[in-house]
Amino acid sequence: MKIKNILPIILFFISFSFYAQNDKTDEKREKIKAYKVSFLTTELELTSTEAEKFWPIYNTYDDKQYELRHEKMKMYLRKLDDDNISTMSEKEAAALLSQIESADKELYVLRDKYNSNLKKILSARKILKLKKSEDDFNRKLLKQYRDKAAKN
Repeated sequence: MKIKNILPIILFFISFSFYAQNDKTDEKREKIKAYKVSFLTTELELTSTEAEKFWPIYNTYDDKQYELRHEKMKMYLRKLDDDNISTMSEKEAAALLSQIESADKELYVLRDKYNSNLKKILSARKILKLKKSEDDFNRKLLKQYRDKAAKN
């Protein structure tokens, strides 16, 4: 399995652990978000017209994606610990699997709508640069997290 496929999963669990601490959740999320905005702004070199149209679309997408991943998936992950899976009936497992698939479809539809909105304001080259920049940001965030964990 390629690192590109594993990285989003790792980042999901890292961000999940960040946000598991309710006291500092909003503060940490806002810091990461501000850092990400700064990083993407630098990397994408958006014109003022592009930026004016891009950021509302991006922020809406980012918030909805966060909500889907962290609110719905958090509930599913609680049900997926080893003890629950072992004692779960086949019917309960099928229902949970269906809920997870539904959330995945919602994420796909959200991503598809986001991409079509981006195509209206950014060139294909800048959209690819955005995708690469997001991956770079995630790697950089993961590295900082690892470095911080190694120090403790």
